[in-house]
Amino acid sequence: MPDAPVIGSAKDRVKLDEAAFGERFNGPVVYSSVRAELNARRRGTASTKTRGLVSGGGAKPWRQKGTGRARQGSIRAPHFSGGGIVFGPQPRHYTVKINRKERRIALRSALSLHAERDSLAVLDPEVFQTPSTKTAMALLRDWGQVLPTLVVLADEEANVALSFRNLARVAVLRSGDVGVADLVGAASLLTSRKALEELTARAVGRSAEGTR
Repeated sequence: MPDAPVIGSAKDRVKLDEAAFGERFNGPVVYSSVRAELNARRRGTASTKTRGLVSGGGAKPWRQKGTGRARQGSIRAPHFSGGGIVFGPQPRHYTVKINRKERRIALRSALSLHAERDSLAVLDPEVFQTPSTKTAMALLRDWGQVLPTLVVLADEEANVALSFRNLARVAVLRSGDVGVADLVGAASLLTSRKALEELTARAVGRSAEGTR
């Protein structure tokens, strides 16, 4: 059964759920899930004006014949300065559908990869009775994992979040907000016990209470 060390304890280790952390890495499903998540984060509000939307240009800039110049119908044509844009971006959504089963497989794959590489550890939130960036930095230094590090916490662990949020190349997220893209993009993963239970519940598709 996979396990993970507890930061600050040389001997204590936490047993990991085999169903959530023993998944074989599925590259295509992880790719699809990451693509769907990153696309969902795009706002899709970029907008340009075509020649029909740019104000002005209602009259011909010069007469059709006799000037020696090429005929023109509007100064708002795309080749004029201040004219419309050809094939420019318009507001749209970038949503890519991925079903629930694939999302869970991708989440288990990402978590299992961290467990396999020993880049996953558990921290004790009791260390942070008050916010302390110095303590957070010392814990990461003693752990010795490479950055960037993703710190996953439960909703009520605000003091821990305040301790880690200002550290360079350290991201802090609630367990409910963690996506596959966040896990894949992090070289190491640090989580509290409560957040680990919630991540496990999401990965295997059961309530957090069922993991206790």
